Parts: sequence; structure tokens; C-alpha cells
Amino acid sequence: MRAAAMGLLCLTMSVGAAFAADEKDEAAKPDVPNLYLDLRTTYATIPAGTLGIGFGNTSLSAAFQALAARRGTTLPNGLPAAKSIAVDLPLTVDVSDRVSLYGGVSGSTTDIGGGWSAFDITSWNIGVQADLYQQNGGKIPTITLQSTLTQSVPNEQGMTTSFNNILEFDYALDEDETRGWLAGVQYTHTDIASQLASIRPNTILYAGGYYQWPSNWKFTGRLGVQSFGGAQIAGRTLAESFTQPILRLDLDRMDDNDNRLFGITAQIAWMPKPSYQLTLRTPLYAVRN
Repeated sequence: MRAAAMGLLCLTMSVGAAFAADEKDEAAKPDVPNLYLDLRTTYATIPAGTLGIGFGNTSLSAAFQALAARRGTTLPNGLPAAKSIAVDLPLTVDVSDRVSLYGGVSGSTTDIGGGWSAFDITSWNIGVQADLYQQNGGKIPTITLQSTLTQSVPNEQGMTTSFNNILEFDYALDEDETRGWLAGVQYTHTDIASQLASIRPNTILYAGGYYQWPSNWKFTGRLGVQSFGGAQIAGRTLAESFTQPILRLDLDRMDDNDNRLFGITAQIAWMPKPSYQLTLRTPLYAVRN
């Protein structure tokens, strides 16, 4: 039995050495994951009487929702039109080519007709983005799930907590994944720390596509329908519900390893009046593989 055990151990070590040699022949994986501050600066306009603001931006949404909840009782004619500038500072770690973790704070300044407010920290967020399945040249598209928890600050009556989930399907048309089709759904649920106010969910269904040139510039377009359930406070409507089109266009500059170097996003969402949003992404890398 001892001899058999020794033989099995030797066989296991030989097989392990063979696999190790095969892996060594492949491209060596970096010892340290990507680490960067995914700096995003957003300018947005919101029509009067609504809160839904489209793709992603839960930090900006949290700022508007908390502001609406705190001031709702003092706005007898409903929510006025607003403009906002928000800066998101999530520290991001690409754990692998399939999983990224992030968390940070966001600050914003808002103008609801009386001039711009002081710029202040208005929310914090944590989240994860993971490829549940990767296409890798097959017939089944890459399936990506992104989940973000965002809470407005300060921690007081009327603060909001948002859960934002995006499930996206990416079907690449070539081996290098430089062009393909997209489809997905985004669902946002928001809780308010108030017994008098409530915000109903926001859902977006969309489809689109992307193309990346040899120069590593990448264009992505998404067209969909956004459905917002509205908001109530003290038994009256604070923001109207709506179901309207939404369009998002992204232009990104990538490196040879598909790390984003710069990005600009333009979005138009009808609520039913159009809301405009422009976002600049300027990642600050501590480690870039």
C-alpha cells in the first residue's frame, strides 16, 4: 500500500508538472491585478416632475432622489427642472479577466433654478461586475452581471438606498471581439428612509452593438425603452411615471489589452421631455496590465 501510494504521488506530481509546463507556454498572467480610480464626470439635465435618469448612474440618481425626498414637502407644485454635475470616484480592482470589484464616493452640485449648490459628497457605492459566461469563439454570447449598491449621504431622514442590476448579453462576431451585438436589461430598486415617501422601480430594456477599429477606438450604441414607476410623498405624486425611449452612445479609447484609457458617453432619455447627459471617463491607473 505504501509503494502504491508513493507511485500515485509520483504520478500526480508528474501530471501537475505537465499542466504547469503547458500553462507556462501560454501567455503569463500578471501577478498584480489592474488597480485604478475610474474617474467619471457627468453633466445632466432633468425635466421638471421626474426622477428617472437612465443607464447606470445610481450615484447621480441617489443625489436627485434624496434631494427630492428632503424638499418634497416644500414643493407644492412638484419637482422643478434641474441640472447637476456629478463626480464619481470608484476605486476599481480587476480581480481577473472575468471579475471586477469597485467602491468609492460621489460628489455633486445641483441647480434647481436658484443657482448652483455647494459641491459636496452626496453618496457612496460598492459593486461587482462579473462575466457569468464567456463566449470565447462559441455560439453562446458572453453574459455579464453588474450589481451596485448606492446610498446617499448624509445619513438622515429622506436618505435613499439604491440597488442597481444590469444583465447584458454580448455576442461577438469575430474572434478578436472587435464587433458584435448587445442586449440587456437594467433594473433599479430604491428605498427611502421615510414612511411618507416612496420611489417605484426603474427598468430599461435595450439592444445595440459595437465596433472597434484597429486604432483601438471603440464605438458602442444602445437603444431601448425606460419604464419608471414614479414617486409619491405624503399621498401626492412627486414624480410622474413614464415609459419612453432612451439612447446611449459611447466612444472609448482602448489600449492593446482592452483597458480603457478615455471615454465619452452621450445619453438622451425621454421622460417624456428629453433629459440630456454627458459623461467623461478618465481612469487613473495605479497598475495597468
